Amino acid sequence: MTITEEYPFERIPAPLIDWYRKNKRQLPWRENPTPYRVWVSEIMLQQTRVEAAKEYYLRFVGCLPDVKALAGCEEEKLLKLWEGLGYYSRVRNMQRTAKILCGQWGGRFPEEEKALRALPGIGEYTAGAILSIAFGQPVPAVDGNVFRVMSRLTENPTDISEPRYKSYLKEKLSAVYPPAGQGCSDFTQALMELGALVCKPLSPACGQCPLFSLCRAAEHGTQARFPVLPEKKEKKRERVFVFVIETPAGIAVRRREAGVLKGMCEFPSVPVLEETPEEILKGWGMSAFTVEKSKKYVHIFTHIRWDMTCFHVRAEAAPFPVYPLGEIERSVSLPTAFRQCLGILSALSSRSSRRG
Repeated sequence: MTITEEYPFERIPAPLIDWYRKNKRQLPWRENPTPYRVWVSEIMLQQTRVEAAKEYYLRFVGCLPDVKALAGCEEEKLLKLWEGLGYYSRVRNMQRTAKILCGQWGGRFPEEEKALRALPGIGEYTAGAILSIAFGQPVPAVDGNVFRVMSRLTENPTDISEPRYKSYLKEKLSAVYPPAGQGCSDFTQALMELGALVCKPLSPACGQCPLFSLCRAAEHGTQARFPVLPEKKEKKRERVFVFVIETPAGIAVRRREAGVLKGMCEFPSVPVLEETPEEILKGWGMSAFTVEKSKKYVHIFTHIRWDMTCFHVRAEAAPFPVYPLGEIERSVSLPTAFRQCLGILSALSSRSSRRG
């Protein structure tokens, strides 16, 4: 790891905390930041923009206001509350953690980093956020925003994926945190907020930055070079057919048994090479059906890209369980990759009504 010339980390907290207290956004998880509420928000924000997460957060904590409620929630309801956020293993891990907290910790979160990190789905960053924001402890939470801010302040050319770099930042930040209970929460959130509002990836608003005079990248005009990111790997691509099979009794939905989104509900889908839609449907045992190509779209996962084609199929019967459209919309949790097909179905049904 490259260590740059020693930097005055101790000069960061005072102006940054003062700026944060005057400029922070009013966000629902900042109101009454209990360990549970901080935890829920941080897990949601791992893959979701702040503005998009607000509605999900309010709905989630409105239905499941505490650890006990989350531990006892039925899985289908839980997945429905999470619908649209993706990465469903996160919310399953949250429920596993809630059950452990109820069984072993009396429904409370432990206040030690080692114990927190032993819980499913709680890593180094999330543990730091809970400990500093909810418990007021001087424990850093280093996320992408913090990496960007600190890399620019210090002009550190180390690839942010290098584990030793995160350890180095945690050590340096820990040494300059306010004493426990005296601003730790604000300092953690101030670092995140500065990265979100001012020290942005492509267009940093350096003139608004409370740390401008301490920023080596701003001094040398090198903001665009930092942080140093790992080389992107090309995503694996799969061609996927999705079938919205409409019968007089309802629409076919099944659970995925393997691969990406295992255990989630879907409109029947299959990765394809050269097969035609008709060949796939006949392979499922269907004989009397009509097929209409509906829409092509792309869905991106972390390590894979699906090039998807959704087909609207009319049939007398389907080889999978069927549900009324209203029930699917109300209570069946469909990942975004498949939920896009609901709009296609509505459009086709509407078109058919007009023709009639």
